[in-house]
Amino acid sequence: MAEQKKKQGGFTKVNQLRPLDTGVSLTVKVVSSKQIAQRGRPQGRFAECLVGDETGMVIFSARNDQVDLMQEGNTIVVTNAKVDMFKGSMRLAVDRFGRVEITEAASFTVPQDINMSLIEFERIDVVV
Repeated sequence: MAEQKKKQGGFTKVNQLRPLDTGVSLTVKVVSSKQIAQRGRPQGRFAECLVGDETGMVIFSARNDQVDLMQEGNTIVVTNAKVDMFKGSMRLAVDRFGRVEITEAASFTVPQDINMSLIEFERIDVVV
C-alpha cells in the first residue's frame, strides 16, 4: 500500500528518492548540464546534469548518448533509473537496462532551493 502511494502511476517524484533506490521512473526538466572531461577514459562521454520536478532537484549522471539529450530546458522521461551514492550524496543514473527520452515540455517549475544531492547520507551498519 505504501509503495503504491510512493509511485502514483508508476512514477516517482524527486523528493521521494532514497539512497540505492532502483527501478525508478521520473519525468524531470534539465536545469543545467556540464560535460566532464574524462582523463584516461577514451571510451565515453560523461556529464553531470541538474534535473528536477516540482518537488526538487537531483544530479543526473549522463553517459555517452544520454549527454546529447541533456540540454537545458528539455523535459526528460527517465525509466528504470537507479540512485548511486557518490561521497555520501545521491546521483541519479540510467544504465543499459533503463531509458532516457525527451518528451513534451512539462508545465511544472523546478524549485531551485531543494537539491536532494546536497543532502549528505552516512552509512550505518546495524549489528543484530
